[in-house]
Amino acid sequence: MNTDEIKSLPPVSEMMRDAGLVPKKQYGQNFLFDLNLTGRIARSVPNITTVDVIEVGPGPGGLTRALLMAGARRVVAIEKDKSTAPILDKIVAAASGRLTVIYDDAMRVDFSALGIAEYAICANLPYNVGTELLTGWLTRAACGAPIQSMTLMFQREVARRIVARVGDDEYGRLSVLVSLVADARILFDVPNTAFVPRPRVQSAVVQIIPQPTKIRAIGDISRLEKITAKLFGQRRKMIRGIMPDTDWSQFGLIGTERAEEIPPETFAQMARVLV
Repeated sequence: MNTDEIKSLPPVSEMMRDAGLVPKKQYGQNFLFDLNLTGRIARSVPNITTVDVIEVGPGPGGLTRALLMAGARRVVAIEKDKSTAPILDKIVAAASGRLTVIYDDAMRVDFSALGIAEYAICANLPYNVGTELLTGWLTRAACGAPIQSMTLMFQREVARRIVARVGDDEYGRLSVLVSLVADARILFDVPNTAFVPRPRVQSAVVQIIPQPTKIRAIGDISRLEKITAKLFGQRRKMIRGIMPDTDWSQFGLIGTERAEEIPPETFAQMARVLV
C-alpha cells in the first residue's frame, strides 16, 4: 500500500492557512495537529489494515491522514462543515481511492446505507454531540449494526462515565448501556494543549468493542433505556420511592437501593420484567 502521496502533503496547519479555515465554535471544532497523537489514535484501531473506518468530523483531516498512513483499507469521513472541502479534496486526491468524504450531519447519516459490510468508527468527536452519537451507535450495535470497534476521543469526564462501574461516582445511564453492549477501556489521556483552539477541559481516547454475546443477552434495548431513564432520572432517591408497587425481591433488591448502586445486569433483568 503506497502512502507516499499522503506523506508528501503539507502540514495540516499550513493547509488550513492556505484554505483560510478556522475552527468553528458552532460545530464544536477543536483540531489535533500533533502527528504523534493522531498516529497513536489511528494505530489503536483494531485490525485497521483489514477494516473500513468511518470517521466523524475530520475537520482539516489530521486524523484522516493518520488513518490512511496506518493502512486503513478504506476511510469514509463524514463532515458537516463544507468549508473543509478544499483541504479534504486534496487528501482524497492523494489517497488512491481509499478515502470518501460525505458532507452531512453524522446525526442523520444512515450508516447501513453506506454499503459497508463491517466497519470500525474512529473520531475526535465534537464535545457538543459526542455522547449522543455514542448512544446512537451503541443502540445500533445492539440492534445488529456491524460495528467492529469504536476508538473515540471524549472529554475526560465523559470517558470516565463510559467505563464507570457500579459504585463509582461517574456511574450512570451511559455506563450501564456501554457495559451491557460492549467492553470499554480508556486507552490514554490527551492534554488540552494538543488542540487548536485549546479547550478548557482535558480529553481521553476510549476504545469500545461491541460484544455479540452481551447483546444477545440484553434483548430489547429500548426497554433498558426506559428503565435506566426512570431510575437515574431521580438517582438520589430510593428505587421503592420511584416505583412503589414493584416487588424488588425478584431482582435480589430490597427497594432502598439507589440507581447508582444497581449493577448493569440487574438493570437488564428489570428491563425484561418491568417495562
